[in-house]
Amino acid sequence: MKLLSKLALLIAFIATILALNLNAQTPAAADTNTVPAAATVSHSSVPASPAEHEVVVPPAAPAVFHVMGLPITNSMICTWIVGALILIVVRSTTHNNIKEVPSGMQNVLESLVELWDGLIGDILDKRVTRWVFPFATTFFIFIVISNLMDLVPGVGSIGFEPPDKSSFTPLFRPPTTDANLTVVMAGIFLIMSLFWAVRYNGFFGLIKHIFGVKMETNKITYPLFFLLFLFIGAMELLSIVFARPVALAMRLYGNIFAGQSILDMIFHSKELWFTLLLSSCMYFYETFVCVVQAFVFAMLVVAFVGTMCTTDESHSH
Repeated sequence: MKLLSKLALLIAFIATILALNLNAQTPAAADTNTVPAAATVSHSSVPASPAEHEVVVPPAAPAVFHVMGLPITNSMICTWIVGALILIVVRSTTHNNIKEVPSGMQNVLESLVELWDGLIGDILDKRVTRWVFPFATTFFIFIVISNLMDLVPGVGSIGFEPPDKSSFTPLFRPPTTDANLTVVMAGIFLIMSLFWAVRYNGFFGLIKHIFGVKMETNKITYPLFFLLFLFIGAMELLSIVFARPVALAMRLYGNIFAGQSILDMIFHSKELWFTLLLSSCMYFYETFVCVVQAFVFAMLVVAFVGTMCTTDESHSH
């Protein structure tokens, strides 16, 4: 009976999500569905209106309002909600409420901490683990909740429009579908990783770690290998300051933005059976993608830091 009740609750939850999102259409989509046949015939001779070319999910997060000239976008509002949610949950489950035998949310948080501590401890030095653990764990928790906001009913479909109904501005947008946020997180990673690398190796030790000859040589072959590793070091430096942050930012943004765009197109379909079938599959798939992308981001942060905070004992000449 318990299994049946849980299954019934799951089906009811999915049905509620579908019901709340089926009619979440932008004015542009609604206007397109009501265009007269005559207007369709003369489409080739009449310039297209801006609404006809409107992107369902714009790459740039639109501003909802301004504060002292500073635009406040819908992704910023959603970011504040995610941050407040994390603070409330952690505060309410850990402050003056820690039990010797954990249960409920305390058990979930402790399991998450132990999991990440074990994963990071297997990759990094113990000293580096103490630095990176809270950083990577916070990234994972924030990103996975931000990604899952894409599946919350009303996100992307509740909003407002001007009197002429020429556009539609959603009030909420998943934070990680805004490239500004993912780029900022990648920038924070870059600054902290360089700080930890200098702290672990020392400034000149880091230079030696990047550009130094990492193999045994003799006096005759050393100049040749020095030039070779100087070139390799230049490529490594380019990877550290550019390729790695860009890969972190664009991978996360691209995957979550694509998922939101696909879901939005599915819910704007004219066929009800098509919407029900694909949305049911996409919700499960997108949940998997949201969790995996958060895990990948956090683990890449750990791995990238690990490549700069290692001891090269084989260096000799």
